Formats: sequence, C-alpha cells, structure tokens
Amino acid sequence: MLNSNAFSYVDVLGKAADASWMRESALANNIANVDTPGYKRQDVEFQNVLESELKSTKYKGLNDAVNNVKLDRLDPDIYTDYGSFSYRLDGNNVDVDTENVEIASEQLRYQTLTSAVSREFDRFKSVIK
Repeated sequence: MLNSNAFSYVDVLGKAADASWMRESALANNIANVDTPGYKRQDVEFQNVLESELKSTKYKGLNDAVNNVKLDRLDPDIYTDYGSFSYRLDGNNVDVDTENVEIASEQLRYQTLTSAVSREFDRFKSVIK
C-alpha cells in the first residue's frame, strides 16, 4: 500500500474548520442567552491547541510539522470566559456588540478555511488529470 501524507494539510484544515464552526455556534449561543440572568459567555480556543501541537513535533518546517501532527490531539477547548466576572447586576457577562463582531470575524475565518480545503482538492484533481 502506498503511504502518503498528501491529505495531512487538508486534515488539519478540516479540524480548524470544525473548530471555527464550533466557535461560531458558541458565540451564537452567547447572543441567545444575552438576557439570561447569571449566564457566562462560552468560547472555543483552537489556535493555541494547533500551535502547541505543531511545536511539539520535532520538525522545523511547517510542511513536515503538519504531516506529523497527531489529529486526535487537535480538539478545540471550550471554556467559560471570565466566569467570575460580570459588569451587569444580573450576573450575565455577555456583551452583544462584542459577540456580533466575533461572529463576523469567525465567519470570515470559516469561509477562508473552507476555501483553502476546496483549493487543495482542486490541486489534487489537476494532478490526477
């Protein structure tokens, strides 16, 4: 059987897109709970997880590092942001304006990631032709 790392980059991009989708859902959930007393905003962290995993490989170059990333370790972290902080009397710490800006940013990130996956598959198709 042929052993190839051709899809490693696509796999990492796929994990990043999944994390971006998860973050967008968490941000939308925060907006939905903006009036829920005591609710604390949730967020998703993936960039630090990816960076840590890339640094943990023994390879210096990005291509080699991506080819040796352990995908099962690329799981996004869901956390409560400033759980003990609230600037509102009802204990909620969601700022709807901030959440809307974060959603817009995350939508751009998701679109960029899915476009990158699509371009990679276009490259594979052109090689096959």
